[in-house]
Amino acid sequence: MPEGPEIWRTADSLTKALKDRPIEDLYFAFDELKDYEAKLKGQSVENVEARGKALLTFFDNNNVMYSHNQLYGKWMVSDADKEPDTNRSLRVAIHNGDKSAYLYSASEIEMLNREEVDQHSYIKKLGPDVLHPDTTYEDILVQFKSEKFKNRKLTTLLLDQGFVSGIGNYLRSEIMFYAKVNPEKKLREYTGEEKEALAEATYKLTTRSYETGGITNDQKIVEALKRENASYSDYRHFVYKRTDDRCHKCGSIIEEDKTGGRKIYFCPNCQLQD
Repeated sequence: MPEGPEIWRTADSLTKALKDRPIEDLYFAFDELKDYEAKLKGQSVENVEARGKALLTFFDNNNVMYSHNQLYGKWMVSDADKEPDTNRSLRVAIHNGDKSAYLYSASEIEMLNREEVDQHSYIKKLGPDVLHPDTTYEDILVQFKSEKFKNRKLTTLLLDQGFVSGIGNYLRSEIMFYAKVNPEKKLREYTGEEKEALAEATYKLTTRSYETGGITNDQKIVEALKRENASYSDYRHFVYKRTDDRCHKCGSIIEEDKTGGRKIYFCPNCQLQD
């Protein structure tokens, strides 16, 4: 499933294609949304924003479309009326004179009024989103210092969208590595300095992944590996999916473990040494 940086990049792509252009035609696959085809025709999209792993499409008539891709949903943008060649099931299509945006295979699509957005059952439970313009490092640090989460194990907490929204499996492993913390502890067991390191890693690596199109590794390491003709999969991340490869920082062998049915990746030298 795409994580926060990928969802925000999708939002940017949709905003660029749809913003301030009158809608010439729409299509909704679900019967309960069919009435909005006429209601939204002639309106414009103001912008598209991410909320956790969901997207909000704001129209200029007070309507907002909520969509969540889950595992299989995908937005695609093309030149006007040139539908992508795919076997996916079309759920939504928005056409203006220049571009078309297609949502395929998503199962959660709703129309809301703006005043309903913050009370949506998914959105109201979300923690701060690093990539939202209003979120600061201090907002993320508050979460790591919160009494509410102190008894939660870090490996499961980082995937809880009510803690910090937008984090998924690759960011989880990368954040724990960058902060140089033992993944197996509960939040209360980390020192104040470690919590600050975790907040910094969360903020820095999520932003870095958004800006680079998915790369969390340090730029200097990336450039050095590129000069050695390393593959994208080898230089993209510090530890994620690099089991049995050498750590980019210390040269030790990357290991993996499974928690809650999902793998985590870590460097025993960088993270498990007292």
